[in-house]
Amino acid sequence: MTDSADAPPRRQKAVGKRQRLTAAAARVLHEQGVERTTIADIARAADVPAGNVYYYFKTKDELVEAALTEHVSHLKTLTDQLDQLPDPRERLKALVAAWVGGRDTAARYGCPTGTLAVEVDKRTEGGLDLAAGRAFRQLLDWAEGQFREMGVADPDGLAIALIGAYQGMSLLSNALRDPEIMTREGARLTHWLDTLT
Repeated sequence: MTDSADAPPRRQKAVGKRQRLTAAAARVLHEQGVERTTIADIARAADVPAGNVYYYFKTKDELVEAALTEHVSHLKTLTDQLDQLPDPRERLKALVAAWVGGRDTAARYGCPTGTLAVEVDKRTEGGLDLAAGRAFRQLLDWAEGQFREMGVADPDGLAIALIGAYQGMSLLSNALRDPEIMTREGARLTHWLDTLT
C-alpha cells in the first residue's frame, strides 16, 4: 500500500519524465525528422526507459504533437521576453537577433517549427498539420501586433513578409549548410524594419 505522503513526489517524478520526453521529442524530431526518429530514440535522449514512454504517450503522433506544443511554448516564452522591450520596432529587431543567434542550429537542422510543419503536412492522418499551423499563427499574430502598434500600413502583410523571410533564410541556410546566410539576411531584415514608417 502506498502512503499518501509518497503521492506528490511520484507525481512530480511523472511530470518530470513527461517534460523530459517532451523536450527530447522536440529536439530529436528537429534533428532527425519524424520518419527517421523512433520512440526509442526519444526515450534514450530523455533518459527514460523505452517501455515507460507508452505510459505518457500512446503513439508516436502524440510525441510529435507534444514536440509541436514544446515549440509553441518556447515561442511564447521568447515573445513574452520581447514584450518587455518598450518599443515594437525594437521587439521585432530583437526577434530577428534571436533568429540570427540560432544560425548554427538553423544551418544544421533548419527552423524547428518549419521543418516539422513540412513533415507533418505530408502525412494525411492525425491533424498534426493543423497543430503546426497554430504555431505559425501564434508568431504571425504577435508580429502583426507589433506592426500595428508601430502604426504602419498593412500590418498583417508585413508580418507574413517577416516570418516568410525567416523561413526562407532558415531553409537556405540549412540547404547550403551556411550559417552566414542567417547573419546577412538578419542584417537585411533589421535594416528593413528601421526603414518602416
